[in-house]
Amino acid sequence: MKNRGRARWIFDGRIAGIGTASGTRLVLGCWTHSPFGPFADVMAERRDGHRLLLAPDRRTARFVAATYSFDEVRVEPVRVTVRGDHWTVTSDSLTLRFTTGRRGPPGLALRAVPRVLATRPRWIEAVGLPARLLRGVRTCGTAGGGRHEWYGARDLRPVRDAGAVLEGEDLGPPAPVVPPVRFGFGSTPRRPCLVRVTTLVG
Repeated sequence: MKNRGRARWIFDGRIAGIGTASGTRLVLGCWTHSPFGPFADVMAERRDGHRLLLAPDRRTARFVAATYSFDEVRVEPVRVTVRGDHWTVTSDSLTLRFTTGRRGPPGLALRAVPRVLATRPRWIEAVGLPARLLRGVRTCGTAGGGRHEWYGARDLRPVRDAGAVLEGEDLGPPAPVVPPVRFGFGSTPRRPCLVRVTTLVG
């Protein structure tokens, strides 16, 4: 696939966006298919605006840090365990647990769109305005390093329960992702959720 003469990288997996009572917001990327193989990473923004990336190796850390903006990057194993609706994420710095609920109308609507359509840049751009108005998210835009990104959402489930400890600090119960995170051009939905997504970067 080409975009203005440049190759596109394709990442397929899930993104969880979770706010906490402490003011720290967390974004988990759990990628089952990517140019780097399966991996997970976590982006965290504290109440004071400090943006932290946890990435499992230097190669993925360099790529993610070149695409998004961070104040600090740490290379450490990020392990994800999923048992039914229960997710556990662990690294040297973070322990995150959350449970997903039943999908509502937004998730059902996303699942109804064929994958071949949901992951086309023109479709993603066409649904960008409704997504921004209804969910507060942007589906496409300019990323770091002169790159462009498209987020093709294919499912959505709410996060019902969550708890996290970052660097030994209990972040408290889940809360809306407010203010929006500032890693790139877009944010996650305001309400904590888990989104099935195919991301194109080119």
